[in-house]
Amino acid sequence: MMKKENKTAKMEMSSDLGTEAVTAISEDLRHLLADVFALYLKTKNFHWHMKGPHFRDYHLLLDEQATQIFAMSDDVAERSRKLGATTLRSIGDIARNQRLKDNDKAGLSPKEMLSDLCNDTQKLIGFLRSTHEVCDKHGDVATASLIEVWIDEAERRHWFLAETVGGME
Repeated sequence: MMKKENKTAKMEMSSDLGTEAVTAISEDLRHLLADVFALYLKTKNFHWHMKGPHFRDYHLLLDEQATQIFAMSDDVAERSRKLGATTLRSIGDIARNQRLKDNDKAGLSPKEMLSDLCNDTQKLIGFLRSTHEVCDKHGDVATASLIEVWIDEAERRHWFLAETVGGME
């Protein structure tokens, strides 16, 4: 007879940070991962539906940004697992944990698309900074170090989006 998986099983501690720290940090990482997936999919959505005279430039910009955002997802999830916690398991799990809003509207202009991504990227930077503070509070220098790189990358993406949107008519 097979045993049922205990869904309330305690985390296996593979970190010396302690249960409170792992719980707080992994909860923030779960939200970050959901936001990263939401931003990735929104970026790909706009990449696929871009139109207009600057199509090629915007299409390539969004493809580059989506690749970078997606690459971040594995690092976020693996960091949570290294701490001994679990991470997202499904699309539904992403939806329950994301803070960035989806955009399913059809017929958006390039400016609307890029502005939406610019705003979400700025929000993601804020979420990253907040998670960095949680890591600092608990002495998790490894996660904080990764977050510093992610902040720098997100700031670059935001800069490109903001400059592009600012130059549009």
